[in-house]
Amino acid sequence: MKHSLIADPQLLVHHGLNRSLSNLMRKLIFMLLHVRPFILTGLLFFQISCVFAQGTIKDYQRAEEIRTSFPDALKASSFNYKWCDHGLIFECTQAGQKSFSILDGTSAETMTMKEAKKLGRYEAFSQLPPLGCWSKSGGHQIPVVLTFKNTFDRPVRIFWVQHDGKLKHYGIIDAGKRRSISTFDSHQWVIDFSSNKLAGIFSASAWDCTATLNTNSQQRAMEGFHKASETTENGNDKAKTKLLTQDYNVWLRNSKQDHRITTEGHQEDPFLNKFHYSPDGNYAIGFQETRVTGRQIPLLTSAPRDQVQPTMKWIDYAKAGDALSQRRPRLFNLIKKHVLPYDDSTFSDSWNVRFLRWSPDSAQAYILFNQRGHQQLSLRSIDARTGRLQDIVNETSETFIDYSQKTMFHWLDQTNELVWASERDGWNHLYRFDAVTGKQINQITQGEWVVRRIEHVDEDRGIIWFAAMGIHPDQDPYHVHLARINLDGTGLVTLTEGDGTHQWEFNADRSLFVDRWSRVDLPERVQLREAKKGTVVADLFTQDISELRQQNFTLPIRFASVGRDNQTMIYGTLIRPSTFNPENSYPVIEHIYAGPHDFHVGKQFGGHVSQRRLAELGFVVVQIDGMGTNWRSKKFHDVCWKNLSDAGLPDRIAWLKAAAKQYPWIDLSRVGIYGGSAGGQNALAAVLHHGEFYKAAASDCGCHDNRMDKIWWNEAWMGKLGPHYRQNSNVTHTKKLRGDLFLTVGEIDTNVDPASTLQVVDALIQNKKDFEFILVPNGGHGIGESDYLFRRRQDFFVRSLLGVEPRR
Repeated sequence: MKHSLIADPQLLVHHGLNRSLSNLMRKLIFMLLHVRPFILTGLLFFQISCVFAQGTIKDYQRAEEIRTSFPDALKASSFNYKWCDHGLIFECTQAGQKSFSILDGTSAETMTMKEAKKLGRYEAFSQLPPLGCWSKSGGHQIPVVLTFKNTFDRPVRIFWVQHDGKLKHYGIIDAGKRRSISTFDSHQWVIDFSSNKLAGIFSASAWDCTATLNTNSQQRAMEGFHKASETTENGNDKAKTKLLTQDYNVWLRNSKQDHRITTEGHQEDPFLNKFHYSPDGNYAIGFQETRVTGRQIPLLTSAPRDQVQPTMKWIDYAKAGDALSQRRPRLFNLIKKHVLPYDDSTFSDSWNVRFLRWSPDSAQAYILFNQRGHQQLSLRSIDARTGRLQDIVNETSETFIDYSQKTMFHWLDQTNELVWASERDGWNHLYRFDAVTGKQINQITQGEWVVRRIEHVDEDRGIIWFAAMGIHPDQDPYHVHLARINLDGTGLVTLTEGDGTHQWEFNADRSLFVDRWSRVDLPERVQLREAKKGTVVADLFTQDISELRQQNFTLPIRFASVGRDNQTMIYGTLIRPSTFNPENSYPVIEHIYAGPHDFHVGKQFGGHVSQRRLAELGFVVVQIDGMGTNWRSKKFHDVCWKNLSDAGLPDRIAWLKAAAKQYPWIDLSRVGIYGGSAGGQNALAAVLHHGEFYKAAASDCGCHDNRMDKIWWNEAWMGKLGPHYRQNSNVTHTKKLRGDLFLTVGEIDTNVDPASTLQVVDALIQNKKDFEFILVPNGGHGIGESDYLFRRRQDFFVRSLLGVEPRR
């Protein structure tokens, strides 16, 4: 009976047989098995295992080799650089061979380091910038020669900063002399005339370099030394009196006597011992906080490494819905020695209240208020003379304000204005406000794309540089690009255009920048660009992946299709095994993480080793960003609101169905899914709510019930506690489980309460569901990526989706 089931033509395809197997062969197998099944059973299994086997010991061996072979192959072609006064020094590695070159930032002329040294031009490029402070020497191991050039008319002492931060004497350099020392990159060196009289501080670069000791290096070092030596008590030196707390209240301290200025503080509602003084020293902002006792959770270590008996510890761990301490700002007049009264009721029911800054003229103090539930975020000013409270910017939302990712602002002191990011028009853009009156002056950026972050503001020229996503409509909207625009909203210039995601670094005067960019299916390119229009000055590097190709590296496939609404584009990637054959049929495994704080599909070129180690066993591994993840439109993001169990799964299913139409080697009858943390919650939700599509799920350390998880992350997207928390809980829906399930968790996970997974286990048992579960002693968050559980996850999917015993 067993052999006849496996020989069924449909099941042959289901277990990974070549789709091009001819009808004649199918009929022959069927006929022979029914005529002489007892003779041909062994022969049939031999044919299957030789031609179509997946999940074999050889597959596992290749998957294990990828852990080191792919990263090593990527290192064979790399690029490093360092800005210098006159341009760039850069190192290119191709086929494992390193070469050093110099690029003149003015002429764009490039020469090798040997040529530069021969022409006497190397020293000008190799100058190290002087530092203002030192730290422990780094652990890098690139040997370099560091040449010290003493231009002073007296000798100096050299000290190496050791890895523990202590200084080791390396000798003396006489006046006007040089000395070369063998060292390593990132090693720190301190030079002085005598104790407390520094001559310079330098950090070695990754190539031979020069440290010139002159008045500039001396000034930088001494400025840092004096700054570090300053001892001010809790604030501004201009303040004629200092504030301190005692017996839960605030006192004024000066040279004559201490003066108590508050009496209402007590143990449950004390004043905090931190104050923010105005620039003129006449005022200060402090806080009074009504305190609550916070939640703690127990963590049991069943198998301690240092004793036989288990140990228990309790950690602070606030969860969604828990009571929070409430903080209110207090304004102190240090001249009149009293607290200015004002109505602080608008700071009630807060998630967070924090001081931002004083205006340069000491007229206003600015406070940022984030209301509990994250539907109001207000930047407020308090008038120092009157205590008048005013909203400068008041953001509200019917869903949520993405405060943790999109609270970005920049003060314009010359004009007393403020640049502020907001999603009020449906996309994350920049606005300009009057910082005194709160009047909106203009919207700076606009369009169906988003500002990712503010890079730099030049107030004198009225220009702002920023990182943008989706600004090129013909590219993946998650690609990051550099752009600039005038503060009045005119003159938008996109400074990077390559079809990929970009990183950049400017030189000291911001006239040039290095643009490094790649795409998940395109190796890295490096270019030098001028900063005004983004014009390419020089092409510096193109990554060579020939060594990867020699290992049968398959490029990821980028794919985009409409989501659940048949309109919004959903983006993802597919990774195939190195043995990929388009004539075969492959099960699909989705690696999911739908946390709303970011997007999660990789956009840069790389090895994607973890996913490839799974694909190598005979799978296609996909990753998708569905609705509810971040950095698209506000409408796209809002899908997660009070709806984390959705996880964008309807969009992911639509994407997979569209991908299967384009790539017939995808077998949608065998779809698995896995993830950790929020991804663990998502993976389990897939087989609970979409068990007709997802046949197997591996879930590690999942936050399966958002009432059990850390307060900040869950309330950010779920808001205040309510019935929707229970509806979104995986525990509530365990009776719906279909397909295979593999649960893992570490018993001392301090990120997600491990009891959350155990509550799922209990509910599954109560509902008489079969599943696999491993609780790992001494395991922390993300234990599913440990060697043992990674291999167990591989085995799980081989059994569930390939239908064979692994490693045979």
